[in-house]
Amino acid sequence: MGTGHAKNFLKGKIDNGYISAVCDVDAERFGFFKENFGESIKYFTSAEEMFRSGECDAVIICTPHYIHPDLAILAMDAGLHCIVEKPAGVYTLQVKKMLERNKTNDKLLGIMFNQRTNPVFKKMREMVMNGSLGEIKRTNWIITNWYRTQDYYDSGSWRATWAGEGGGVLYNQAPHNLDLFQWIVGMMPTRVRAFCHFGKWHDIEVEDDVTCYCEYPNGATGIFITTTADAPGTNRFEITGTKGTLIMDYDPDTKEFNLFFRELLKDERIHVLEGEGFKQPDRAPTVKIEIEGENTQHTGICNNVANAILGLEEIYAPAEDGIYGVQLANAMLLSTWLNREVEIPFDDEMFYEELKKRIAISKPHENVKKKVTPQD
Repeated sequence: MGTGHAKNFLKGKIDNGYISAVCDVDAERFGFFKENFGESIKYFTSAEEMFRSGECDAVIICTPHYIHPDLAILAMDAGLHCIVEKPAGVYTLQVKKMLERNKTNDKLLGIMFNQRTNPVFKKMREMVMNGSLGEIKRTNWIITNWYRTQDYYDSGSWRATWAGEGGGVLYNQAPHNLDLFQWIVGMMPTRVRAFCHFGKWHDIEVEDDVTCYCEYPNGATGIFITTTADAPGTNRFEITGTKGTLIMDYDPDTKEFNLFFRELLKDERIHVLEGEGFKQPDRAPTVKIEIEGENTQHTGICNNVANAILGLEEIYAPAEDGIYGVQLANAMLLSTWLNREVEIPFDDEMFYEELKKRIAISKPHENVKKKVTPQD
């Protein structure tokens, strides 16, 4: 991801920022940067050394998940603003530590929730918040188009291991969806019952197939389903309220996110008391919602944080929002491990103790395949 962000800077997509330094513990990874930036930037193999070098105002942390919070704390302690790649961390204890440290300084801390810039998801949130759907009754997200092969998992010894990555599809592929799942409806589930399957479809330690039932504080219920094994897979998010149903359906052929609204002409909670027999509330014809605005993704978040540092706008994905997706992922794993419902918030220490049991017996991939480079 670090290289991906650098390409956006190279293309001039970040208006109020430029790359001044890069860090990687593996100096061989500097090849792309030296070819494109030469000696116009500084190179470091120690993050702390780079943070304290005076070369940077802000940093983007693009590392394995476990060290996101630790590096963010080091950066803030060095007086730097920070963007943390998703997820904010692997377990809630470390994310909360990062957030507490952020409260003690005046540096901005943002999360790379680039999917929040997608105008489809922004429109969904807008319609929920302005009351178009009425009171939320049900959420259903089937997000199963995260297909991955065994070759993908074998590309790194740390991939899909408890010690190296801390989780599977919930931590690598679906963190954006877990964030949007609560952000769009403006509610966190208060209770979950999940069924995570570990290495069901691949030779890995962690979850590659998840089905979760959720309950919300207002009585609404939800289902979240994800996997890295379905082909061609589905990406469909339905939100049902007392005034209608909002449907997001991704078309793999056109690669477009389509949004439809089935609006009721009378609130269902009123109709249920006034209607007769089997008659459903009358509804308007299904409407395809026209989506406006650019899907700026990673460049949108980078531009926003740069502008926020300069005092030009508010930060769009603040660090405190990063805890929610981690809570959901942790709760789903804990529910599976304990074979019962889990309330949110849960005992952070208990989750960490359960995770450590898995880390203790975790093993790196033995059949790691050599990455092929253009030179090869």
